[in-house]
Amino acid sequence: MFQVDQSTLLLLGALAAALVLWRRHVSRLSIGYVSGPKASWLYGNMKDFAYQKNVGDMDFQFVKQYGRVWRMQGPLGRILRQVIAVLRSFTHSNTQLYTQALHHCVHKADEVYIKRVETTELFLKMTGKGLVWASGSIHERQRKIIGPAFSNAQIRSFLPFFRAGAAKLSQKWKDELQSNGSTGDGMVCAVDKWFNRVTLDIIGETAFDYNFGAIDNKENEVSSAIANMFNGGRLRPSKLDLLLKRTWYMVPEPVLQLMRHIPTREHKRFHRCRQIVDRVSRQLIAEKREALLAESKANRDILSVLVLANVSEDPRARLSDEELVAQMATLILAGHVTTVSTLTWVAYELARHPDYQAKMREEIRVTRGRLRAHGAQDFSVEDLEGMPLVSSCLKETLRFHPPLYHVFRATAADDVIPLAQPVRTASGRYVTEVPVAAGQQILFSVCAYQRLPEVWGEDADVWNPMRFVDGTLERQSKLGLYANLMAFAGGVRGCLGWRFSIVETLAVIVELVEHFRLEPTDDTAKIMRFPAGFPTPVVAGKEHEGPQLLLKVSPVL
Repeated sequence: MFQVDQSTLLLLGALAAALVLWRRHVSRLSIGYVSGPKASWLYGNMKDFAYQKNVGDMDFQFVKQYGRVWRMQGPLGRILRQVIAVLRSFTHSNTQLYTQALHHCVHKADEVYIKRVETTELFLKMTGKGLVWASGSIHERQRKIIGPAFSNAQIRSFLPFFRAGAAKLSQKWKDELQSNGSTGDGMVCAVDKWFNRVTLDIIGETAFDYNFGAIDNKENEVSSAIANMFNGGRLRPSKLDLLLKRTWYMVPEPVLQLMRHIPTREHKRFHRCRQIVDRVSRQLIAEKREALLAESKANRDILSVLVLANVSEDPRARLSDEELVAQMATLILAGHVTTVSTLTWVAYELARHPDYQAKMREEIRVTRGRLRAHGAQDFSVEDLEGMPLVSSCLKETLRFHPPLYHVFRATAADDVIPLAQPVRTASGRYVTEVPVAAGQQILFSVCAYQRLPEVWGEDADVWNPMRFVDGTLERQSKLGLYANLMAFAGGVRGCLGWRFSIVETLAVIVELVEHFRLEPTDDTAKIMRFPAGFPTPVVAGKEHEGPQLLLKVSPVL
Protein backbone atom coordinates (compact mmCIF):
# COMPACT_ATOMS: atom_id res chain seq x y z
CA MET A 1 0.00 0.00 0.00
CA PHE A 2 1.29 3.47 -0.96
CA GLN A 3 1.91 5.67 2.10
CA VAL A 4 2.55 9.40 2.24
CA ASP A 5 4.18 10.96 5.29
CA GLN A 6 2.95 14.19 6.86
CA SER A 7 5.74 16.40 5.48
CA THR A 8 4.98 15.24 1.93
CA LEU A 9 1.30 16.02 2.42
CA LEU A 10 2.17 19.49 3.70
CA LEU A 11 4.44 20.06 0.67
CA LEU A 12 1.78 18.91 -1.77
CA GLY A 13 -0.79 21.09 -0.01
CA ALA A 14 1.49 24.12 -0.22
CA LEU A 15 2.11 23.50 -3.92
CA ALA A 16 -1.61 23.16 -4.56
CA ALA A 17 -2.33 26.39 -2.68
CA ALA A 18 0.43 28.16 -4.59
CA LEU A 19 -1.00 26.89 -7.89
CA VAL A 20 -4.47 28.16 -6.99
CA LEU A 21 -3.10 31.58 -5.98
CA TRP A 22 -1.01 31.75 -9.16
CA ARG A 23 -4.00 30.89 -11.34
CA ARG A 24 -6.08 33.54 -9.58
CA HIS A 25 -3.27 36.08 -10.06
CA VAL A 26 -2.96 35.28 -13.78
CA SER A 27 -6.74 35.31 -14.18
CA ARG A 28 -7.00 38.67 -12.42
CA LEU A 29 -4.32 40.18 -14.66
CA SER A 30 -5.48 38.56 -17.90
CA ILE A 31 -6.72 40.98 -20.53
CA GLY A 32 -8.47 38.28 -22.53
CA TYR A 33 -11.79 39.89 -21.75
CA VAL A 34 -10.79 43.12 -23.53
CA SER A 35 -12.40 43.41 -26.96
CA GLY A 36 -10.25 43.44 -30.04
CA PRO A 37 -10.03 42.59 -33.74
CA LYS A 38 -9.68 39.09 -35.15
CA ALA A 39 -6.17 38.02 -36.04
CA SER A 40 -4.33 35.50 -38.18
CA TRP A 41 -2.45 32.69 -36.43
CA LEU A 42 0.88 33.51 -38.12
CA TYR A 43 1.03 37.30 -37.89
CA GLY A 44 -1.63 38.16 -35.36
CA ASN A 45 -2.64 41.76 -35.96
CA MET A 46 0.94 42.90 -36.53
CA LYS A 47 1.00 42.69 -40.35
CA ASP A 48 -2.28 44.55 -40.81
CA PHE A 49 -1.14 47.20 -38.35
CA ALA A 50 2.33 47.67 -39.87
CA TYR A 51 1.07 47.69 -43.48
CA GLN A 52 -1.55 50.43 -43.16
CA LYS A 53 -1.70 52.77 -46.15
CA ASN A 54 -2.01 55.77 -43.86
CA VAL A 55 -0.84 56.34 -40.33
CA GLY A 56 -3.79 55.73 -38.02
CA ASP A 57 -6.18 54.02 -40.46
CA MET A 58 -6.60 51.04 -38.17
CA ASP A 59 -6.27 53.08 -34.97
CA PHE A 60 -9.22 55.25 -35.96
CA GLN A 61 -11.22 52.20 -37.09
CA PHE A 62 -10.60 50.39 -33.79
CA VAL A 63 -11.56 53.44 -31.72
CA LYS A 64 -14.95 53.49 -33.46
CA GLN A 65 -15.37 49.72 -33.21
CA TYR A 66 -13.99 48.89 -29.75
CA GLY A 67 -13.69 52.17 -27.89
CA ARG A 68 -10.62 53.66 -26.22
CA VAL A 69 -9.06 50.34 -25.16
CA TRP A 70 -8.64 47.26 -27.29
CA ARG A 71 -6.53 44.12 -27.41
CA MET A 72 -4.28 43.03 -30.25
CA GLN A 73 -2.68 39.64 -30.80
CA GLY A 74 0.92 38.87 -31.55
CA PRO A 75 2.38 36.49 -34.15
CA LEU A 76 2.45 32.69 -34.08
CA GLY A 77 -0.85 32.40 -32.28
CA ARG A 78 0.56 33.94 -29.12
CA ILE A 79 -1.43 36.71 -27.53
CA LEU A 80 1.13 39.31 -26.60
CA ARG A 81 -1.48 40.85 -24.35
CA GLN A 82 -0.94 44.13 -26.09
CA VAL A 83 -3.34 46.88 -25.14
CA ILE A 84 -3.78 49.91 -27.34
CA ALA A 85 -4.32 52.61 -24.78
CA VAL A 86 -6.15 55.46 -26.42
CA LEU A 87 -8.29 56.35 -23.51
CA ARG A 88 -11.29 58.55 -23.04
CA SER A 89 -11.03 61.88 -21.27
CA PHE A 90 -13.17 62.95 -18.35
CA THR A 91 -14.33 66.31 -17.10
CA HIS A 92 -12.80 67.33 -13.77
CA SER A 93 -14.62 69.51 -11.28
CA ASN A 94 -12.48 72.49 -12.28
CA THR A 95 -13.56 72.00 -15.93
CA GLN A 96 -10.09 70.83 -16.99
CA LEU A 97 -10.00 67.81 -19.30
CA TYR A 98 -7.65 64.94 -18.41
CA THR A 99 -6.89 61.80 -20.32
CA GLN A 100 -6.72 59.73 -17.18
CA ALA A 101 -5.13 56.51 -18.37
CA LEU A 102 -2.45 58.16 -20.51
CA HIS A 103 -1.68 60.52 -17.64
CA HIS A 104 -1.34 57.54 -15.31
CA CYS A 105 1.05 55.63 -17.58
CA VAL A 106 3.16 58.58 -18.75
CA HIS A 107 3.33 60.66 -15.57
CA LYS A 108 2.21 58.86 -12.40
CA ALA A 109 3.55 55.35 -13.04
CA ASP A 110 6.31 56.05 -15.55
CA GLU A 111 8.68 53.70 -13.70
CA VAL A 112 6.29 50.81 -14.46
CA TYR A 113 5.84 51.55 -18.18
CA ILE A 114 9.35 51.16 -19.58
CA LYS A 115 10.79 50.83 -23.08
CA ARG A 116 10.28 47.47 -24.70
CA VAL A 117 13.23 45.39 -25.88
CA GLU A 118 12.45 45.92 -29.57
CA THR A 119 12.68 49.71 -29.12
CA THR A 120 15.95 49.69 -27.18
CA GLU A 121 17.54 47.30 -29.68
CA LEU A 122 16.55 49.53 -32.61
CA PHE A 123 17.98 52.68 -31.00
CA LEU A 124 21.12 50.83 -29.94
CA LYS A 125 21.77 50.04 -33.61
CA MET A 126 20.89 53.51 -34.86
CA THR A 127 22.40 55.80 -32.23
CA GLY A 128 24.39 53.76 -29.75
CA LYS A 129 23.97 54.22 -26.02
CA GLY A 130 22.55 57.74 -26.22
CA LEU A 131 19.56 59.41 -24.61
CA VAL A 132 16.80 57.79 -26.69
CA TRP A 133 18.28 54.34 -25.95
CA ALA A 134 18.86 54.87 -22.23
CA SER A 135 16.46 53.82 -19.48
CA GLY A 136 16.17 54.16 -15.73
CA SER A 137 19.11 55.67 -13.84
CA ILE A 138 21.22 55.82 -17.03
CA HIS A 139 18.55 57.93 -18.73
CA GLU A 140 18.26 60.16 -15.66
CA ARG A 141 22.04 60.75 -15.56
CA GLN A 142 22.29 61.47 -19.29
CA ARG A 143 19.30 63.79 -19.25
CA LYS A 144 20.76 65.81 -16.35
CA ILE A 145 23.96 66.50 -18.29
CA ILE A 146 22.28 67.13 -21.65
CA GLY A 147 19.52 69.36 -20.25
CA PRO A 148 21.53 72.64 -20.14
CA ALA A 149 22.17 72.37 -23.89
CA PHE A 150 18.44 72.90 -24.50
CA SER A 151 17.75 75.71 -22.02
CA ASN A 152 15.71 78.72 -23.12
CA ALA A 153 18.89 80.79 -23.29
CA GLN A 154 20.48 78.24 -25.61
CA ILE A 155 17.41 78.15 -27.86
CA ARG A 156 17.55 81.94 -28.18
CA SER A 157 21.21 81.74 -29.16
CA PHE A 158 20.33 79.24 -31.89
CA LEU A 159 17.67 81.43 -33.51
CA PRO A 160 20.13 83.27 -35.84
CA PHE A 161 21.24 79.87 -37.19
CA PHE A 162 17.61 78.84 -37.72
CA ARG A 163 16.85 82.04 -39.59
CA ALA A 164 20.10 81.93 -41.60
CA GLY A 165 19.34 78.40 -42.73
CA ALA A 166 15.78 79.38 -43.67
CA ALA A 167 17.05 82.43 -45.59
CA LYS A 168 19.53 80.26 -47.48
CA LEU A 169 16.75 77.87 -48.50
CA SER A 170 14.64 80.84 -49.57
CA GLN A 171 17.47 82.17 -51.73
CA LYS A 172 18.01 78.74 -53.31
CA TRP A 173 14.37 78.63 -54.36
CA LYS A 174 14.58 82.17 -55.77
CA ASP A 175 17.73 81.26 -57.72
CA GLU A 176 16.08 78.15 -59.19
CA LEU A 177 13.00 80.11 -60.18
CA GLN A 178 15.21 82.70 -61.88
CA SER A 179 17.44 80.17 -63.66
CA ASN A 180 14.42 78.23 -64.94
CA GLY A 181 12.80 81.37 -66.22
CA SER A 182 9.69 80.45 -64.25
CA THR A 183 9.56 83.33 -61.80
CA GLY A 184 5.99 84.21 -62.70
CA ASP A 185 4.63 80.70 -63.26
CA GLY A 186 6.38 79.05 -60.34
CA MET A 187 8.12 75.68 -60.27
CA VAL A 188 7.35 72.21 -59.00
CA CYS A 189 9.85 70.87 -56.49
CA ALA A 190 10.19 68.11 -53.92
CA VAL A 191 9.86 70.25 -50.80
CA ASP A 192 10.54 67.33 -48.46
CA LYS A 193 14.01 66.89 -49.98
CA TRP A 194 14.77 70.59 -49.43
CA PHE A 195 13.56 70.40 -45.83
CA ASN A 196 15.86 67.45 -45.30
CA ARG A 197 18.80 69.53 -46.50
CA VAL A 198 18.12 72.71 -44.57
CA THR A 199 17.40 70.99 -41.27
CA LEU A 200 20.55 68.87 -41.60
CA ASP A 201 22.63 72.02 -42.10
CA ILE A 202 20.93 73.68 -39.12
CA ILE A 203 21.54 70.71 -36.82
CA GLY A 204 25.17 70.63 -37.97
CA GLU A 205 25.73 74.29 -37.11
CA THR A 206 23.83 74.38 -33.84
CA ALA A 207 24.66 70.94 -32.48
CA PHE A 208 28.26 70.42 -33.56
CA ASP A 209 29.58 73.62 -35.17
CA TYR A 210 29.93 71.43 -38.25
CA ASN A 211 29.16 72.31 -41.86
CA PHE A 212 27.26 69.53 -43.63
CA GLY A 213 26.88 71.63 -46.79
CA ALA A 214 23.68 69.74 -47.57
CA ILE A 215 21.75 72.68 -49.01
CA ASP A 216 24.64 73.41 -51.38
CA ASN A 217 24.85 69.75 -52.44
CA LYS A 218 28.40 69.55 -51.14
CA GLU A 219 29.92 66.10 -50.86
CA ASN A 220 30.08 65.25 -47.17
CA GLU A 221 30.61 61.80 -45.72
CA VAL A 222 28.36 62.41 -42.72
CA SER A 223 25.39 63.76 -44.68
CA SER A 224 25.76 60.93 -47.23
CA ALA A 225 25.83 58.34 -44.45
CA ILE A 226 22.76 59.83 -42.80
CA ALA A 227 20.89 59.88 -46.12
CA ASN A 228 21.69 56.21 -46.64
CA MET A 229 20.71 55.40 -43.07
CA PHE A 230 17.21 56.83 -43.33
CA ASN A 231 16.50 56.45 -47.05
CA GLY A 232 18.23 53.16 -47.77
CA GLY A 233 15.67 50.95 -46.09
CA ARG A 234 12.25 49.71 -47.05
CA LEU A 235 9.18 51.80 -46.45
CA ARG A 236 7.63 48.75 -44.83
CA PRO A 237 9.33 46.02 -42.78
CA SER A 238 9.51 42.57 -44.33
CA LYS A 239 7.18 39.90 -42.99
CA LEU A 240 10.13 37.97 -41.57
CA ASP A 241 11.47 41.09 -39.89
CA LEU A 242 8.04 41.70 -38.41
CA LEU A 243 7.88 38.20 -36.96
CA LEU A 244 11.40 38.16 -35.55
CA LYS A 245 11.33 41.54 -33.82
CA ARG A 246 8.03 40.79 -32.12
CA THR A 247 9.70 37.85 -30.33
CA TRP A 248 12.83 39.68 -29.14
CA TYR A 249 11.39 40.29 -25.70
CA MET A 250 11.45 36.51 -25.10
CA VAL A 251 15.12 36.13 -26.12
CA PRO A 252 17.71 35.87 -23.27
CA GLU A 253 20.14 38.79 -23.15
CA PRO A 254 23.27 36.73 -24.07
CA VAL A 255 21.52 35.44 -27.19
CA LEU A 256 20.28 38.95 -28.02
CA GLN A 257 23.86 40.24 -27.86
CA LEU A 258 24.91 37.64 -30.43
CA MET A 259 21.93 38.54 -32.65
CA ARG A 260 23.14 42.16 -32.77
CA HIS A 261 26.00 41.02 -35.00
CA ILE A 262 23.94 39.13 -37.56
CA PRO A 263 24.80 40.89 -40.87
CA THR A 264 21.28 41.73 -42.01
CA ARG A 265 20.76 44.49 -44.57
CA GLU A 266 19.42 46.79 -41.83
CA HIS A 267 22.38 46.02 -39.56
CA LYS A 268 24.89 46.75 -42.34
CA ARG A 269 23.19 50.05 -43.21
CA PHE A 270 23.10 51.25 -39.61
CA HIS A 271 26.65 50.01 -38.94
CA ARG A 272 28.13 51.89 -41.92
CA CYS A 273 26.48 55.13 -40.84
CA ARG A 274 27.44 54.71 -37.20
CA GLN A 275 31.09 54.12 -38.10
CA ILE A 276 31.30 57.45 -39.94
CA VAL A 277 29.24 59.44 -37.43
CA ASP A 278 31.15 58.00 -34.47
CA ARG A 279 34.54 58.75 -36.04
CA VAL A 280 33.62 62.38 -36.77
CA SER A 281 32.05 62.70 -33.31
CA ARG A 282 35.23 61.58 -31.57
CA GLN A 283 37.23 64.08 -33.58
CA LEU A 284 34.88 66.94 -32.70
CA ILE A 285 34.77 65.97 -29.02
CA ALA A 286 38.57 65.94 -28.89
CA GLU A 287 38.65 69.43 -30.41
CA LYS A 288 36.10 70.73 -27.88
CA ARG A 289 38.09 69.30 -24.97
CA GLU A 290 41.32 70.79 -26.29
CA ALA A 291 39.67 74.22 -26.56
CA LEU A 292 38.43 73.96 -22.97
CA LEU A 293 41.87 72.91 -21.67
CA ALA A 294 43.46 75.82 -23.56
CA GLU A 295 40.87 78.11 -21.92
CA SER A 296 40.02 79.50 -25.32
CA LYS A 297 36.56 80.86 -26.00
CA ALA A 298 34.36 77.82 -26.47
CA ASN A 299 31.58 77.78 -29.01
CA ARG A 300 28.01 77.55 -27.78
CA ASP A 301 26.97 74.64 -29.97
CA ILE A 302 25.27 71.73 -28.21
CA LEU A 303 28.33 69.48 -28.28
CA SER A 304 30.48 72.18 -26.66
CA VAL A 305 27.89 72.60 -23.92
CA LEU A 306 27.80 68.83 -23.38
CA VAL A 307 31.58 68.55 -23.14
CA LEU A 308 31.74 71.47 -20.69
CA ALA A 309 28.88 70.09 -18.57
CA ASN A 310 30.45 66.65 -18.60
CA VAL A 311 33.82 67.97 -17.40
CA SER A 312 32.18 69.83 -14.50
CA GLU A 313 30.21 66.78 -13.34
CA ASP A 314 31.21 64.45 -10.54
CA PRO A 315 33.35 61.76 -12.25
CA ARG A 316 30.85 59.10 -11.14
CA ALA A 317 28.01 60.94 -12.89
CA ARG A 318 29.76 61.85 -16.14
CA LEU A 319 28.94 60.51 -19.59
CA SER A 320 31.39 57.91 -20.81
CA ASP A 321 33.13 58.57 -24.12
CA GLU A 322 30.83 55.98 -25.72
CA GLU A 323 27.75 57.79 -24.37
CA LEU A 324 29.03 61.21 -25.41
CA VAL A 325 29.72 59.98 -28.95
CA ALA A 326 26.25 58.42 -29.11
CA GLN A 327 24.62 61.79 -28.51
CA MET A 328 25.62 63.00 -32.01
CA ALA A 329 23.63 60.28 -33.77
CA THR A 330 20.84 60.81 -31.23
CA LEU A 331 20.67 64.54 -31.98
CA ILE A 332 20.56 63.87 -35.71
CA LEU A 333 17.68 61.44 -35.27
CA ALA A 334 15.67 63.52 -32.77
CA GLY A 335 16.59 66.99 -34.03
CA HIS A 336 16.64 66.44 -37.74
CA VAL A 337 14.25 63.73 -38.94
CA THR A 338 11.30 64.76 -36.76
CA THR A 339 11.58 68.39 -37.86
CA VAL A 340 11.70 67.33 -41.53
CA SER A 341 8.47 65.40 -41.00
CA THR A 342 6.73 68.36 -39.36
CA LEU A 343 7.84 70.88 -42.01
CA THR A 344 6.75 68.52 -44.78
CA TRP A 345 3.22 68.17 -43.43
CA VAL A 346 2.95 71.91 -42.68
CA ALA A 347 3.76 72.60 -46.35
CA TYR A 348 1.28 69.95 -47.46
CA GLU A 349 -1.58 71.42 -45.44
CA LEU A 350 -0.81 75.02 -46.39
CA ALA A 351 -0.85 74.05 -50.07
CA ARG A 352 -4.28 72.47 -49.52
CA HIS A 353 -5.58 75.48 -47.56
CA PRO A 354 -4.63 78.62 -49.56
CA ASP A 355 -6.99 80.87 -47.60
CA TYR A 356 -5.32 80.07 -44.30
CA GLN A 357 -1.91 80.40 -45.94
CA ALA A 358 -2.86 83.90 -47.14
CA LYS A 359 -3.99 84.90 -43.65
CA MET A 360 -0.69 83.68 -42.22
CA ARG A 361 1.22 85.69 -44.81
CA GLU A 362 -0.69 88.83 -43.85
CA GLU A 363 0.00 88.21 -40.17
CA ILE A 364 3.71 87.86 -40.93
CA ARG A 365 3.64 91.06 -43.04
CA VAL A 366 2.02 93.05 -40.23
CA THR A 367 4.48 91.70 -37.66
CA ARG A 368 7.39 92.49 -39.97
CA GLY A 369 6.16 96.05 -40.38
CA ARG A 370 5.86 96.51 -36.62
CA LEU A 371 9.41 95.25 -36.11
CA ARG A 372 10.82 97.61 -38.73
CA ALA A 373 9.03 100.52 -37.13
CA HIS A 374 10.90 99.72 -33.91
CA GLY A 375 14.23 99.25 -35.66
CA ALA A 376 14.38 95.45 -35.25
CA GLN A 377 16.21 93.53 -37.96
CA ASP A 378 14.48 90.17 -37.66
CA PHE A 379 11.99 88.13 -35.65
CA SER A 380 12.75 87.15 -32.08
CA VAL A 381 11.58 83.91 -30.48
CA GLU A 382 8.73 85.88 -28.87
CA ASP A 383 7.76 87.30 -32.27
CA LEU A 384 7.64 83.85 -33.87
CA GLU A 385 5.60 82.32 -31.07
CA GLY A 386 3.47 85.44 -30.72
CA MET A 387 1.84 85.18 -34.15
CA PRO A 388 -1.38 83.23 -33.39
CA LEU A 389 -2.06 82.02 -36.94
CA VAL A 390 1.51 80.83 -37.51
CA SER A 391 1.74 79.16 -34.12
CA SER A 392 -1.67 77.50 -34.52
CA CYS A 393 -0.68 76.14 -37.94
CA LEU A 394 2.22 74.32 -36.31
CA LYS A 395 0.15 73.05 -33.38
CA GLU A 396 -2.60 71.75 -35.64
CA THR A 397 -0.12 70.01 -37.92
CA LEU A 398 1.54 68.31 -34.95
CA ARG A 399 -1.94 67.24 -33.83
CA PHE A 400 -3.05 65.97 -37.23
CA HIS A 401 0.30 64.55 -38.43
CA PRO A 402 2.27 63.71 -35.26
CA PRO A 403 5.85 62.61 -36.08
CA LEU A 404 5.62 60.27 -33.09
CA TYR A 405 2.33 58.51 -33.76
CA HIS A 406 2.80 55.48 -31.48
CA VAL A 407 4.56 55.10 -28.13
CA PHE A 408 5.53 51.54 -27.20
CA ARG A 409 6.01 50.40 -23.62
CA ALA A 410 6.31 47.20 -21.58
CA THR A 411 5.27 46.86 -17.94
CA ALA A 412 8.06 46.30 -15.41
CA ALA A 413 5.58 45.33 -12.69
CA ASP A 414 1.91 44.50 -12.18
CA ASP A 415 -0.30 47.57 -12.33
CA VAL A 416 -3.88 48.71 -12.78
CA ILE A 417 -4.68 51.28 -15.49
CA PRO A 418 -7.62 53.48 -14.46
CA LEU A 419 -10.23 54.31 -17.09
CA ALA A 420 -12.06 57.63 -17.00
CA GLN A 421 -15.19 56.08 -18.44
CA PRO A 422 -16.36 52.44 -18.51
CA VAL A 423 -15.30 50.30 -21.47
CA ARG A 424 -17.45 47.45 -22.80
CA THR A 425 -15.63 44.08 -22.74
CA ALA A 426 -15.94 41.13 -25.12
CA SER A 427 -18.52 39.54 -22.79
CA GLY A 428 -20.67 42.67 -22.76
CA ARG A 429 -19.92 43.86 -19.24
CA TYR A 430 -18.30 47.22 -18.47
CA VAL A 431 -15.03 47.81 -16.63
CA THR A 432 -13.49 50.98 -15.22
CA GLU A 433 -9.93 49.71 -14.95
CA VAL A 434 -7.60 47.29 -16.70
CA PRO A 435 -5.21 45.22 -14.53
CA VAL A 436 -1.97 44.43 -16.37
CA ALA A 437 0.77 41.97 -15.49
CA ALA A 438 4.52 42.50 -15.54
CA GLY A 439 5.82 41.97 -19.07
CA GLN A 440 2.63 43.24 -20.70
CA GLN A 441 3.17 44.94 -24.06
CA ILE A 442 1.48 48.35 -24.17
CA LEU A 443 0.96 50.72 -27.09
CA PHE A 444 -0.21 54.30 -26.72
CA SER A 445 -1.78 55.50 -29.95
CA VAL A 446 -0.80 59.16 -30.14
CA CYS A 447 -2.49 59.63 -33.53
CA ALA A 448 -5.82 58.34 -32.18
CA TYR A 449 -5.63 60.36 -28.95
CA GLN A 450 -5.10 63.49 -31.03
CA ARG A 451 -8.29 62.82 -32.97
CA LEU A 452 -10.60 62.36 -29.96
CA PRO A 453 -13.61 64.69 -30.51
CA GLU A 454 -14.18 65.19 -26.77
CA VAL A 455 -10.69 66.68 -26.49
CA TRP A 456 -10.31 68.51 -29.81
CA GLY A 457 -13.87 69.19 -30.93
CA GLU A 458 -16.39 67.53 -33.23
CA ASP A 459 -14.24 68.34 -36.28
CA ALA A 460 -11.21 66.49 -34.85
CA ASP A 461 -10.83 64.58 -38.15
CA VAL A 462 -10.30 67.85 -40.03
CA TRP A 463 -7.12 69.97 -40.21
CA ASN A 464 -8.37 73.21 -38.67
CA PRO A 465 -5.79 75.48 -36.96
CA MET A 466 -8.53 77.87 -35.85
CA ARG A 467 -9.34 75.49 -32.98
CA PHE A 468 -6.16 76.86 -31.34
CA VAL A 469 -6.98 80.48 -32.26
CA ASP A 470 -10.63 81.07 -31.46
CA GLY A 471 -10.65 79.57 -27.96
CA THR A 472 -13.10 76.76 -28.74
CA LEU A 473 -10.82 74.26 -27.01
CA GLU A 474 -11.54 73.99 -23.32
CA ARG A 475 -8.72 74.39 -20.85
CA GLN A 476 -6.70 71.19 -20.99
CA SER A 477 -4.30 69.36 -18.71
CA LYS A 478 -0.67 69.30 -19.78
CA LEU A 479 -0.63 65.73 -20.94
CA GLY A 480 2.27 66.28 -23.33
CA LEU A 481 4.99 68.92 -23.54
CA TYR A 482 3.32 71.30 -26.00
CA ALA A 483 -0.30 72.39 -26.44
CA ASN A 484 -1.68 69.25 -24.72
CA LEU A 485 -0.23 67.22 -27.60
CA MET A 486 1.62 63.92 -27.25
CA ALA A 487 3.63 64.59 -30.42
CA PHE A 488 6.81 64.89 -28.29
CA ALA A 489 5.64 62.26 -25.78
CA GLY A 490 5.60 63.40 -22.15
CA GLY A 491 6.73 62.74 -18.61
CA VAL A 492 10.35 61.93 -17.76
CA ARG A 493 10.83 60.47 -21.24
CA GLY A 494 9.45 63.49 -23.09
CA CYS A 495 11.61 64.85 -25.91
CA LEU A 496 14.32 67.04 -24.39
CA GLY A 497 14.73 69.05 -27.59
CA TRP A 498 11.08 69.85 -28.23
CA ARG A 499 11.59 73.63 -27.88
CA PHE A 500 14.50 73.45 -30.30
CA SER A 501 12.25 71.77 -32.87
CA ILE A 502 9.35 74.19 -32.35
CA VAL A 503 11.41 77.36 -32.77
CA GLU A 504 13.37 75.94 -35.71
CA THR A 505 10.16 74.94 -37.49
CA LEU A 506 8.55 78.34 -36.89
CA ALA A 507 11.66 80.10 -38.21
CA VAL A 508 11.53 78.14 -41.49
CA ILE A 509 7.73 78.38 -41.89
CA VAL A 510 7.74 82.17 -41.50
CA GLU A 511 10.53 82.58 -44.06
CA LEU A 512 8.85 80.44 -46.71
CA VAL A 513 5.30 81.73 -46.27
CA GLU A 514 6.56 85.33 -46.31
CA HIS A 515 8.28 84.88 -49.68
CA PHE A 516 6.50 82.01 -51.48
CA ARG A 517 3.08 80.61 -52.24
CA LEU A 518 2.75 76.86 -51.83
CA GLU A 519 0.20 75.23 -54.13
CA PRO A 520 -0.86 71.62 -54.76
CA THR A 521 0.10 69.58 -57.82
CA ASP A 522 -1.77 66.73 -59.50
CA ASP A 523 -0.10 64.28 -57.09
CA THR A 524 -1.01 66.17 -53.91
CA ALA A 525 -4.48 64.61 -53.70
CA LYS A 526 -2.88 61.14 -54.00
CA ILE A 527 -0.54 61.56 -51.04
CA MET A 528 -0.62 58.75 -48.47
CA ARG A 529 0.92 58.92 -45.01
CA PHE A 530 2.94 55.71 -44.89
CA PRO A 531 3.77 54.48 -41.37
CA ALA A 532 7.53 54.21 -41.98
CA GLY A 533 8.80 55.18 -38.55
CA PHE A 534 7.48 58.67 -39.22
CA PRO A 535 4.37 59.59 -41.26
CA THR A 536 5.98 59.53 -44.69
CA PRO A 537 4.43 61.16 -47.81
CA VAL A 538 4.13 58.66 -50.67
CA VAL A 539 2.11 59.12 -53.86
CA ALA A 540 -0.46 56.36 -54.39
CA GLY A 541 0.50 54.38 -57.47
CA LYS A 542 4.09 55.65 -57.25
CA GLU A 543 5.19 53.85 -54.11
CA HIS A 544 8.26 52.56 -55.97
CA GLU A 545 9.51 56.16 -56.26
CA GLY A 546 9.79 56.39 -52.49
CA PRO A 547 8.93 59.32 -50.19
CA GLN A 548 8.14 62.59 -51.95
CA LEU A 549 5.99 65.69 -51.63
CA LEU A 550 5.87 67.66 -54.88
CA LEU A 551 4.36 71.14 -54.55
CA LYS A 552 4.24 74.17 -56.80
CA VAL A 553 6.33 77.02 -55.41
CA SER A 554 5.72 80.58 -56.64
CA PRO A 555 7.25 83.85 -55.44
CA VAL A 556 5.15 86.38 -53.57
CA LEU A 557 5.34 89.45 -55.79
